[in-house]
Amino acid sequence: MEMMKKHIATIALVAASTALFAGNPVRSGSAGASELLINPWARTAGWSEGNTANVMGLEAMYGNIAGMAFTTGLQTGFANSQWLVGSGIQLNSASFATPSGNEGVLGIHVTNMNYGQIEVTTTELPDGGAGYFSPTSTIIGIAYAKKFTQSIYGGVNIKLYNSSISNLTATGVCFDAGVQYVTGAERDFRFGITLRNIGPSFGYNGDGMAIVLPVPTGSHTTTFDSRTEQFELPTQLAIGVAKRFDLDAKNRLNVAGNFISNSFKKDQFTAGVEFDHNDIFQVRASYALFDNRYDGIATEAFAGPAMGFTVNAPTGGTSKLSLNYAYRLTNSAFAGVHTLGATLVL
Repeated sequence: MEMMKKHIATIALVAASTALFAGNPVRSGSAGASELLINPWARTAGWSEGNTANVMGLEAMYGNIAGMAFTTGLQTGFANSQWLVGSGIQLNSASFATPSGNEGVLGIHVTNMNYGQIEVTTTELPDGGAGYFSPTSTIIGIAYAKKFTQSIYGGVNIKLYNSSISNLTATGVCFDAGVQYVTGAERDFRFGITLRNIGPSFGYNGDGMAIVLPVPTGSHTTTFDSRTEQFELPTQLAIGVAKRFDLDAKNRLNVAGNFISNSFKKDQFTAGVEFDHNDIFQVRASYALFDNRYDGIATEAFAGPAMGFTVNAPTGGTSKLSLNYAYRLTNSAFAGVHTLGATLVL
């Protein structure tokens, strides 16, 4: 066991040293499938994604898939986000997680982003008048997490991404992998590490890439297909620690810190705290800070505070219904993000 702890510590140090130099703000905005970076869940949103080390249950299918291994009964949940209020974008997510035997947990999740209706414009009608189209993005995933020892939990999450407009689609596959390590005399200290959105590049295809041009040597026209450049996925490495403080028999405090190394934007630092009363009511607050040393300016919409709460209502026996809400502040261009969700634990 001591040897295993040494190996984990070594892996953590290597990952941390790699993350310190992995952020690449020069390439900001050059990756595709940025919807993979959007957290659809209220509890995790209240942490500003700072709970890599202590996220548990079905919400771990976004934060750190290893945390899904703590699921002891069937869980099903739904969440809705009013994304960047003022933009008219909505995000809906649903997931399901259940123990599958041999200390394993199986999960399925679906997330859909609806951008509303956008007016069609053409070279002949630059001001519109040719109808509307509704772009959407969908992420479907299947996940598996497992308890390996009393201290080590791990998992993998395979995701199918699809983005479409009226005449173009892009489809690709990627995966997440994560580990959580629990230690301390009261199992009150946690370490977590996760790698997200690992997969091959892909691009858009469809009739929208076709263009009709006249043939130079004749009087007729023909259709040509434009070449499209493939885009890379927005890979992330997240490393977090968390500590639980038992104030008394019914009240406890959870404190967490997190570092996210982004391949295609600035790195993120997050710290958060959660007060839990008897597993009935939790309130949390966090603060996210981005590494602006490269250009000295704030270019992220979410730099700043986030907050949220959870109410757990018993529904008979060991089952309960959790109602979650989170609000993330944004810069002056938008009016924040509201996320409301519900989780049924059986």
